Amino acid sequence: MNQISNTDSEELVIEVQSTGQKISVTRTESIIDALARMGIEVPTSCQSGLCGTCKTRYISGDVEHGDCILSDVEHQEYLTPCISHIKSGTLVLDL
Repeated sequence: MNQISNTDSEELVIEVQSTGQKISVTRTESIIDALARMGIEVPTSCQSGLCGTCKTRYISGDVEHGDCILSDVEHQEYLTPCISHIKSGTLVLDL
């Protein structure tokens, strides 16, 4: 029998700091795709976390970083939304 853990059923949300807009995100959806779905464009190039074009500052949240370019120190404040995901709860972006 399969059981869903609390983290699997937890709602994932992106909050845009400048407007307060909240966007629900699926566990498999990239942050950049969720933003685009709501008409919020962030410049991208490689879509694989290699170029840094989409590097975005975040205020708070639990991020699963997927990039190959940001340092551990940068990961504390920035993410690459083309390849990053929300681990849990709400992610507040500096947009």
